[in-house]
Amino acid sequence: MKVGTSEGADTVDGQVETADVIVVGAGPGGSATAAYLAGHGLEVLLLEKASFPRDKVCGDGLTPRAVRELISLGVSIREEDGWHRTKGLRILGGGVRMELDWPGSETYPAYGLVRTRMDLDQTLARHAASRGARLHEGMNVQAPVLDDRGHICGVTAKVMGPDGRATGEKREFRAPVVVAADGNSSRLSLSMDRPKRDDRPMGVAVRTYYRTPRHDDEYIESHLELWTKGDQGEDVLMPGYGWMFPLGDGTANVGLGILDTSEAFGTFDYRDVLRRWVAGMPEEWGMGEETQLGPVRGAALPMCFNRQPLYERGLLLVGDAGGMVNPFNGEGIAEAMEAGRRSAEIVASALARPTPGEREAVLRSYPAVMKDSLGGYYTLGRHFATLIGKPEVMRLAVKYGLPRKALMRLLLKIMANLPQERGGRLDDRVINALTRMTPAA
Repeated sequence: MKVGTSEGADTVDGQVETADVIVVGAGPGGSATAAYLAGHGLEVLLLEKASFPRDKVCGDGLTPRAVRELISLGVSIREEDGWHRTKGLRILGGGVRMELDWPGSETYPAYGLVRTRMDLDQTLARHAASRGARLHEGMNVQAPVLDDRGHICGVTAKVMGPDGRATGEKREFRAPVVVAADGNSSRLSLSMDRPKRDDRPMGVAVRTYYRTPRHDDEYIESHLELWTKGDQGEDVLMPGYGWMFPLGDGTANVGLGILDTSEAFGTFDYRDVLRRWVAGMPEEWGMGEETQLGPVRGAALPMCFNRQPLYERGLLLVGDAGGMVNPFNGEGIAEAMEAGRRSAEIVASALARPTPGEREAVLRSYPAVMKDSLGGYYTLGRHFATLIGKPEVMRLAVKYGLPRKALMRLLLKIMANLPQERGGRLDDRVINALTRMTPAA
């Protein structure tokens, strides 16, 4: 055995801890993976850099696709447990205000949820622990441990204190399979020679929280145009799109995002645009500097499997580490949890095989399984991202598409990836046929 990098190779403290699988990162994808693996009877180590509760930059909105994953995982989603239910999406743009209800079906419930990542991630990590996963908080994974074939067989980690600072202690963990669910930057993936692909779209989002009387709205809200006031009081259209997601606790998550396919990407101060947009909101919304809670924070949104292969040399990628954010709407939680469910099935099946060759063959099926599930949809999303990055296309779409409610209902089903899986209405069958016909991302 050897450590993949020289850092900490000979300074690991204490006994090496072993398991069947190591999952690095206790976000929604990592915690779902660990919970399912434990449910399959495997010994699982779930390593999280921070200590809970901890925050992550996100819009906090969960579509019915994510709700289905929570239900499958066995997580309680009662409103009295802190979940705020939503009926659908309200879209504003081009002078049009339209409310679209979530399209319930045999596959997906007809409601969404909103919950801060501060609460959501802790809930899912504790759920994984309750299923039998060994959760270690404050474990900042530094490097892979490699066997003689160059396959990962463990990781080394710095131990972090409650204040987020390194304690000086180092730990080592060993397992024949490792799952990287350590987010967009995915230090573990990079150390295993899996850089990001530059032919996939990337988004940037910033958000903060406000106290507002609109906190219990039944609809999450998407603003296709960001209007602010110029220095002379004139109306100014800023780049990007905005959202308001009510949390039901007196506050709302408010933010904006932009894709790197836009000509304006990287040319302006996102935080300043958010501040100016919020300053122009109606007074009755009660949002402004005096009701802002905490700083504006930003994050990258990796899309369309922008890090590949999803499996190689003992390491599987889940969630943002594998670039699984939806290019149509910026959602990544549903996809991360789905990847957690599917990866756990594959790993459990692989570890039940009697020979190394059979185990490796099963593990190598993971990329194909994920591409069968999401690859065609992501390819459609790549074309969509390229189109809406052109200002003239976006203007025409808002002007001629938004006023047509039947078209917008179809687009909602496409953008949130909510077609009924089998059978269903004509629009369900058309969406499923398109994704099957489109080459996988």
